[in-house]
Amino acid sequence: MSDIPNHTHDRWLSFRLGGQLYAAPLQEVSEVIRDGELTPVPGAARDLLGIRHLRGRIVPVLDGRRRLGLPEVHDGDEGEVRLVMLSHGPHLVGLRVDAIGDLVHTQGADMTPPPPGGTVRQDDPVHGVLPWQGGFVALLDVRRLCRLPLESEAA
Repeated sequence: MSDIPNHTHDRWLSFRLGGQLYAAPLQEVSEVIRDGELTPVPGAARDLLGIRHLRGRIVPVLDGRRRLGLPEVHDGDEGEVRLVMLSHGPHLVGLRVDAIGDLVHTQGADMTPPPPGGTVRQDDPVHGVLPWQGGFVALLDVRRLCRLPLESEAA
């Protein structure tokens, strides 16, 4: 447990991407909305699908599959695709996911670091895994997932 960042989050919203469960801290999820019209951004990173207007704000929307290096083929129900609006400080970023899952409660759970074998990256958005419903759920760091600066860098 000592290798996991000290997060105070104990409730997480899970979602499915490429047959795997991921979760974001519930307190950093502002809302979940239906997928909709996006405006492409020329020259943007490959995982940026575009921008969307949301109640007067311009919100970048990331493709969760591309951001996490998963196959882009969606074999699920297109009607279940959602945008999870993630907020971190003043930032709001949308993440397209295949389907929304359950709330995951981590209080007292046995959270472990990500399994070895993957490429170790300083900006890896997966900061821990948790046994869940016969499998596991990968817990995401929203700041790293959305490539947001540290608060000290944003000043």
